[in-house]
Amino acid sequence: MATKHIIWDWNGTLLDDRWFCIETMNGVLRRRDMKEMTEKWFLENFTFPVKDYYIKLGFDFEKEPFSISGSEFISDYMARHHEPDLHIDSERALQYFKDRGLTQSLLSAASQDMLDDILQYHDIGKYFMKIIGQDNHYAYGKEIVGKAWVDELHYGPHEVLFIGDTPHDYEVACYIGADCVLVANGHVSIARLKQTGALVFNNLDGVVKWFENQAKT
Repeated sequence: MATKHIIWDWNGTLLDDRWFCIETMNGVLRRRDMKEMTEKWFLENFTFPVKDYYIKLGFDFEKEPFSISGSEFISDYMARHHEPDLHIDSERALQYFKDRGLTQSLLSAASQDMLDDILQYHDIGKYFMKIIGQDNHYAYGKEIVGKAWVDELHYGPHEVLFIGDTPHDYEVACYIGADCVLVANGHVSIARLKQTGALVFNNLDGVVKWFENQAKT
């Protein structure tokens, strides 16, 4: 394969926080006497921009600005951010690519401050030549900073592989000019992921096996 660099998404892809996002958001909903969501609903409805996801949940931004509920979710998440663990195969995958001489970076919709705190806790910064978050808590801007990073890398077509867990990650990969594979153990159902046309795997072990087979051809 021509791949020289891996760009990772964080939430749902490396971090096993689906359950935690659901639990945290349900807490925000309960305080407002709003209907809580199920895991099935989350997998079928989570989307970017996250403001649209909040609307699906029933938030009315004319009654309460998005900045209030959005900041409340982030505050609740960060108060317990040590609870979600990495996926069981995350560090194996990171080590696999490192052992094969590929450089790696992380591109997240999370704010830079939030990302730095969480990654310090999980102690996996050694795998990444760059960790890229956003300058806001509202999960937008991933495409722009991602494109700037790919331009800085100076790699050509098919030399950068983006690994994510949402249709938005596929959209970001297309925007920044990277190949893309998706994993279905994150924030979106496998059916929705397959609709993108990207290769979809159940987990990161599946991605590694696919990569290994591709490297042999």
